Amino acid sequence: MKVAVVLNTSWNIYNFRLNFIKSLLAEGHEVHTIAPKDDYTHFLTDIGCIHHNVKMDSRGANPIKDFALLLELWSIYRKLKPAVVLHFTIKPNVYGTLAAAMLGIPSVNNVCGLGTVFLKDNLVSKIAIALYRLSFRFPSKIFFQNPDDLQLFISRNLVRKDVADIVPGSGINLEHFKPAGFQRNETFTFLMISRLITDKGVLEYVDAIKRLKEEGLKAKFQVLGAMDPEHHRGIKVGVIQQWIEEGTFEYLGTAQDVRGFIQAADCVVLPSYREGTPRTLLEAACSAKPIIATDVPGCNHVVENNFNGLLCKLKDEKDLADKMREMQGLSDTILQEFGANGRIKMERHFDEKVVINKYLAVLKNINIAS
Repeated sequence: MKVAVVLNTSWNIYNFRLNFIKSLLAEGHEVHTIAPKDDYTHFLTDIGCIHHNVKMDSRGANPIKDFALLLELWSIYRKLKPAVVLHFTIKPNVYGTLAAAMLGIPSVNNVCGLGTVFLKDNLVSKIAIALYRLSFRFPSKIFFQNPDDLQLFISRNLVRKDVADIVPGSGINLEHFKPAGFQRNETFTFLMISRLITDKGVLEYVDAIKRLKEEGLKAKFQVLGAMDPEHHRGIKVGVIQQWIEEGTFEYLGTAQDVRGFIQAADCVVLPSYREGTPRTLLEAACSAKPIIATDVPGCNHVVENNFNGLLCKLKDEKDLADKMREMQGLSDTILQEFGANGRIKMERHFDEKVVINKYLAVLKNINIAS
């Protein structure tokens, strides 16, 4: 069966879908990856994928570029003639689905997260919702990563119940992310793993750090993740450099393997505005680390308050600072308990095998129907 997998970056495919891709290949499927070429593309071809480069700007809405993307995907699908196309991330979900529908090719979508488009009432959000309503009439199956997103789409008549289902994000490889023995740092260490854009709560994290430092709290604050100033909600490099120079936080840059950084921290923090199912929190919980996250869809499906971490209020740096202070003040016993609870939660509900098996079952049904 010829299967096309479409995302906004090859990096995304490699980091979040690699074992899924390997499972497709192991099942005997011919896998075609479609994404912009980057430093991770060769990893996909090395394992047997056939890659197709596509131009795709994931940073914002440009009608001319987006129409060009629709035509480019249509051209690739027309030549490739896949049995099914699997779309992930917003633009493939919308424009890839329309391109596939124009050619009568079945598609399966995955709503990885809504960002803030559904939280605003402006022209951009109205256009986005209209595009979802148009394109989501066609997929054979649409996976959501949390029940809040699913219910939102159903309530707005953007998706039919009979084609919708839930998967636990991209899932997590339980063998790759393993707990290490508990050891509390002499200086309690908070770690935020995220792109440096406002929607991830970076500004709130910085303001919370400043509050805690003014109080005289002795702790280490770290950030691991790429700067993305070209994103329309990206934080300017000059602003980030000022934070670094002032010693607001320790900037760790980027890393291909985040496990060492997670293990070296006492607590992972993500005050995001909204998520699908945040991979960094899955990795932290799987590594048995306590977490502080925002009480919003996506985050609060990974973190249960006072079970495997603490939940803070949305866009509230004071409450975030309160939760960080509270976390640092917890005993070793409770920190260990939070970590153990998080690991158990991952084993029970977020194993990536659940995601892979759901996709394989859908592909089987599509193959039978065709």
